[in-house]
Amino acid sequence: MKSKKPIAHGTLAWTVTLTSSLFFFYSFIQILVPNAINVQLMQTFSLDAVGLGWLVSMYFWANALFLFPAGNLLDRYSTKKLVLVAIAFCIAGTFLFAVAPTAILAAAGRFLVGLGGSFCFLSSVRLASRWFPPNRMALVTGIIVTMAMIGGFVSQSPMVFLTDWSGWRHAMLFNVALGVVIFIAIALVVQDRPPNSDEKEKADKAHLQSLGFWRCMKLVLLNPNNWLGGIYTSLLNLPVFLLGGLWGMRYLVQAHNLTELHASYATSAMFVGVIFGSPIFGWFSDHIGRRCMPMIFGAVTSLVVILVLMYLPNLSLTSLIALFFLMGFVTSSQVLSYPTIAELNPIALTGTAVSVASATIMFSGVIFQPFFGKMLEWNWDHTMVNNTPVYSLHDFNTAMWIMPIGFIISLIIAFMIRETYCEAQV
Repeated sequence: MKSKKPIAHGTLAWTVTLTSSLFFFYSFIQILVPNAINVQLMQTFSLDAVGLGWLVSMYFWANALFLFPAGNLLDRYSTKKLVLVAIAFCIAGTFLFAVAPTAILAAAGRFLVGLGGSFCFLSSVRLASRWFPPNRMALVTGIIVTMAMIGGFVSQSPMVFLTDWSGWRHAMLFNVALGVVIFIAIALVVQDRPPNSDEKEKADKAHLQSLGFWRCMKLVLLNPNNWLGGIYTSLLNLPVFLLGGLWGMRYLVQAHNLTELHASYATSAMFVGVIFGSPIFGWFSDHIGRRCMPMIFGAVTSLVVILVLMYLPNLSLTSLIALFFLMGFVTSSQVLSYPTIAELNPIALTGTAVSVASATIMFSGVIFQPFFGKMLEWNWDHTMVNNTPVYSLHDFNTAMWIMPIGFIISLIIAFMIRETYCEAQV
């Protein structure tokens, strides 16, 4: 039997949802900031490509390990209280990363940030599912992701400017101060549920109790659409994690001979593309009443764009910026997996169900960031300049084949996901 729709959206719903998504915005800065400071990290901690990949991937290890427990907790306890505890972990981890004298302590800081960040997206989706009806969820999810991508934008050119001005450690301490401001905003604004929704809260709790913990786990873990949606999103998200999160600046500087500043313009353009693409894909999906068709379109166009980026010769700065923008825009179809998963699971289990997909996405960061570094060094000639490895265009293209292969797999998966027609199916 289909579940009842939550109450209609309004100004308060948007205020609560957007304020809670500031946590996602903040977490995405932490995920992607290594792209702007990777040379400094290599020099400070004497790391090679693989070592840098492992240091950065500590965020994803923690995130992947704690996402599933986070989803369970968010379905059962106060979202606001959990978010405040989680963002406190992020702030503490960012501070530790900023002052760490060794790579091991820096990795511990990244791990703490990842632990707290495991709640950032799930909490926003959990709140949105209570404040908005299902036929608005793709647009709302797209805007939540847009908030994260604004964080991704901040982590690129603005962080390069800030790092050049103050050094990477002081830049990270500014980052800590930003986290404190967001903590205060969430504490003052976010509410767990809409006013006068006591009956709905009781019904959700009764539903969870009637299902029981282990049956809830079984419903979520044995639903193939949750895993398919997670794999689709993790593969479409590869450019964000690999080019936006760690290797994009090195690729553009070393393979395309751009300056650090010009390279940051291109990587920033990818996040601008996602900022526009996420709500547009969400609106379009809601408008046509389909989820899978836009997901198929996104996979196909992503494959075309990455192959053009890899193999079209003599690309100008303008062309590179345009291609990175398009890459961000077309891979934004990944946002549609979240409302699809929400619609294919009981509403009381939204947090747990989405956590399966999110854990899959974060495990892709655990796997592919170090793997990209390994592929870079496969045929590397060991050239070093100023204690920093220098890689050729061929080295980068070898590693970047991870993305076209991923997009082909995501296209196959998009045909396998059950269409919901933008309605709750259980």
